[in-house]
Amino acid sequence: MTTIQQHYNPLRPHVAGPLPGPRPAELLARQERRESNARTYPRHLPVAIESGLGPYVWDVDENVFIDFLSGAGVLSLGRSHPELVATVAEQLGRLTHGLDFPTPAKDAFLDAQLSILPPGLAEKMKVHFCGPAGENAVDAAIKVCKTATGRGDVIAFQCGFHGSSAAAMAVSGLVDQKAPVGNGLPGVHFFPYSYCSRCPLGLDPATCSTNCATYLEMSLKDDHGGIALPAAVILELVQGEGGVVPATYEFVRKARAVTSELDIPLIVDEVQTGGRRTGTWFAFEQYGIEPDVIVASKALSGIGLPVAIIVYNRRLDTWQPGAHTGTFRGNQLAFAAGAATVAIFQRDDVLANVRARGSQIEGLLGVLAGNSWVREVRGRGLMWGVEMADPATGAPAGELARSIQRTALDKGLILECGGRNDAVVRMLPPLNVSAEVVAMACHLLLEAIQERTALAGTAGR
Repeated sequence: MTTIQQHYNPLRPHVAGPLPGPRPAELLARQERRESNARTYPRHLPVAIESGLGPYVWDVDENVFIDFLSGAGVLSLGRSHPELVATVAEQLGRLTHGLDFPTPAKDAFLDAQLSILPPGLAEKMKVHFCGPAGENAVDAAIKVCKTATGRGDVIAFQCGFHGSSAAAMAVSGLVDQKAPVGNGLPGVHFFPYSYCSRCPLGLDPATCSTNCATYLEMSLKDDHGGIALPAAVILELVQGEGGVVPATYEFVRKARAVTSELDIPLIVDEVQTGGRRTGTWFAFEQYGIEPDVIVASKALSGIGLPVAIIVYNRRLDTWQPGAHTGTFRGNQLAFAAGAATVAIFQRDDVLANVRARGSQIEGLLGVLAGNSWVREVRGRGLMWGVEMADPATGAPAGELARSIQRTALDKGLILECGGRNDAVVRMLPPLNVSAEVVAMACHLLLEAIQERTALAGTAGR
C-alpha cells in the first residue's frame, strides 16, 4: 500500500505519568474558564493534543496515544495523511471559498461522490451542498422532503442521533439534550428501532427482528392510527451515538417497502456510517435498498475539513432558488481533499482493509463472550462497540464503561462511549489502520475491560 502506513513505523503508545500532566492540566483549566459548559470530550478524555500522524496523537507532554476516536469518525485516512496535506496545501494557494459557484475542485468532488454510488443510482440523484456539519445536511434533507411532498410530519427512531441543530435534535432520541429546549420542531413521531438485544417492544430477541417494521407499517396504514402521512422517514442503518446498533436486514427492507408503497421519502443518515466506514461505500448498500435521500458529512474530506451534502432523488428537487443556502457550503479545501480521498481509497483498496480489520477486531474481541459484564460486542467494518451491563439486572453499566474508557486512556488508547447511559465503549479507527495497530489497540481495550470488570465484581456491583 502507498498510504500513510509507509510514512511511520508502528509505535507503541506511551503515557509517562498520571493524566492530565501539568501542561495539559493548565490548558484544560483555561478551557474551563473560557469555553462553553457544553464542551464534552475533554471531560472524559483529559488530554491536550499537540499533533497527530496516522492513527496516533501526541499530547503537549509528548505522551503518545492510539487514536480510535478519529475526530468522531471524520479522519477516514488518519491524521495528517501526506497526500491529502499536499492536496490541501496546493488548493489553499488557488481558491478556498466559492459559495455555490462551479469550480474545478467542486466538479471533481461531485464526480468522485457520484462515482461511488451503486450502479444506476447516480443517474437518479442530485446533490445539494449544505452548511459544513452533518446536522446542517439533516436539516436540508427534512426541508427538501417537506417541500416536495407538501406534508409536515417526520418519523424518526428511538435512540437515533442526527445532530444538535433545532431540526436535527428534534428527530434525535436523546431526551436529555432536548428537554431543556422548549417548543421544538413539531410533528415528529418516534418509532422503535430494531435493537434486538434490548427489544424496544419487550419481545424475544430471537423472533422479533421484523416486529418494529411491522408496527411502523400498521401505524402508517391505519386511518385511525393518529399519524398523518409523513413527509419523510429518517433512519440510521447503524446507530452510532446510540451505541453502534446495526439495524436488522428484515427491519430495513420492510421499512423501505412500506415507505415506497406509500410514497414516503426515506432519508438514510450516513453521517457516521458513510465514507466507507462499515465496509461498503455507504451502509445502505449492505441492505439492498435505494434511499430517496442520503445524508453525508463527517468523512467526506478524509482529513477533517468540514463539508456536508445531501444526495437526493431528482423527483424531490422542487426547491426554488435560494430555498436552502449557507455561506460555508463552498469549502474548496474539503472538495479537493474529498476527491483525492476517493482516489486513494480506490487505488489502495482501502475498503478491503476495512473489511479485514473489522474481521480482525471481531476475532480479537471474541474472548469477551466469557465476561459476564459484557452484554454484546457488535459492529460493522471499522465501527465497533462493546456494551457493558450489570450481569444481575441487565441494566446498562455506564459508570463501568466510562471507567474502561479512562483506564484505556491511561494505557494510551483513546476511545468513545455512547448508547443508553453511555454504556457502550466505542471504536472508530482510521480506515487505513494497520493490523499491528489494531492488535495493540484491542490488547489495551481487553486489558482495560478485564481490570475494570474484575474490580466491579469485587465491589459487588
